[in-house]
Amino acid sequence: MKLLNHFETFLEDHVNLNNTRLRLLTDSVEAVKNAVKQLEWGPEIVDFAEQGSWAHETIIKPQSDKPFDADLLVFVKAVPDWTAKDYVNKLVTELDALPAYKEKVRRFSHCATIEYAGERKIDIAPCIVDRLYPGTYEVCNRATDQFEQSEPIAYTDWVRGRNAIAGGNDLKKATRLLKYMRDIKGNFTCPSFLLTTLLGYHVYDFDRDSAQFADLPTTLKTLVGRLDDWLQARPDVPEVANPVLYGEDQACGWDQSKYANFRDKVNLYRGWIDDAYDEVDKEECIGKWRRVFGDGFAEGETKRAAEQVSEAVMRTDGTSLVLGNHYADLVAMVKALGVKAVPPRIHRLPHIERPKWRRASEQLTVRVTAELKTSKNGQLIRQIKSAETLQQGYSVKFCAKTVLGAPYQTDNYSIKWRVTNTDKAAVAANQLRGQFYPSDEGAFRSESLSYRGVHFVEAFVVRKRDQSLMGHSEPFYVVIE
Repeated sequence: MKLLNHFETFLEDHVNLNNTRLRLLTDSVEAVKNAVKQLEWGPEIVDFAEQGSWAHETIIKPQSDKPFDADLLVFVKAVPDWTAKDYVNKLVTELDALPAYKEKVRRFSHCATIEYAGERKIDIAPCIVDRLYPGTYEVCNRATDQFEQSEPIAYTDWVRGRNAIAGGNDLKKATRLLKYMRDIKGNFTCPSFLLTTLLGYHVYDFDRDSAQFADLPTTLKTLVGRLDDWLQARPDVPEVANPVLYGEDQACGWDQSKYANFRDKVNLYRGWIDDAYDEVDKEECIGKWRRVFGDGFAEGETKRAAEQVSEAVMRTDGTSLVLGNHYADLVAMVKALGVKAVPPRIHRLPHIERPKWRRASEQLTVRVTAELKTSKNGQLIRQIKSAETLQQGYSVKFCAKTVLGAPYQTDNYSIKWRVTNTDKAAVAANQLRGQFYPSDEGAFRSESLSYRGVHFVEAFVVRKRDQSLMGHSEPFYVVIE
């Protein structure tokens, strides 16, 4: 399922750099341009140009406490007898002498960077025009004191051309989504320029008006699928040629370990994206897209679905059993009718985190038993059954057991517990949960009884050596009055 409106809202609320920050960036860049024009720097300035994600319109909102940045090229004519490092060093020195930028300027290999109190950064990179012959562009590597040929304008035009073929600005949006995934997951690395090139290469000239780029979710599925196919055919670090600069390999900074990890993660996320795209149940679909993008996706609808779980229990004539005053809520219904009253949709609620481990071909049987205790470390009261009605203020100790009834040994396996709350009390306390948690020790985990509702706990057995999912228990329902 595509969920187009949720994608647009997610981009606006969580991925895109907001308008306020964009205005700040634009104003800061204009001020920097004016300042550079007034410098007693030496080179004759020809022009300025945006570069990188800012120019490609793939810039995204930074993660918490991290600055967002923009790249600005200053095109200059060559100065006789200057070497590459002179352009960067003298630019840094002159900028740092200005009161507005005092102690804000940092010196890097190719640029002067102005840092605005950890909020945003602007990289100003000198680019020499026509030094070798007319029409050439060279950036300056201060560390090696070498001029490096570049094609910044042609590369930006290439990116925009690929986006035009895809249509609807969906290549740009898909690139932002994948950069966001990279940043929130933090488990693979791929520089933005390299990711941009890899995705651009997988938009083909014959794709114009293609159904494979009909909308954003379809574009994302198509691009990640094509990229995964390309990566799986290349187990070793491939060459990724700069599409506009002959001889430059943009993947030269990748070592085999980082590449292999990127290749593996793209393959994993391709499966998740395909799974979410093909899902026909809306709530299950939302949950699967949240596995891809995190809790920010469809967060409003996610909370409403969990809060209204009682009202959503329907009679055969299509009316709500709760709103029709047959039962006060789902708790009362389960208390009266037993576990058969638990609606199947409760397991598909979108706030529930979907498993992220690859499923092993052979599965183990996992069973959950539970004990009621006065508190986590208190006295044992009795064994309890799934869907038994319990009172608030106590604690339940769960155990994940094998088919023979013995607790799972944790030398080779780790036990992950998915603890899910539902209904109004948990929503009001901001305690819906639904995430995976480790055992307290061995195959055991304790949970307090705090919120009225029908909740459930599941045990997942994960093999340590390869992080494969070996087994998953049936839900153990915890019904709290």
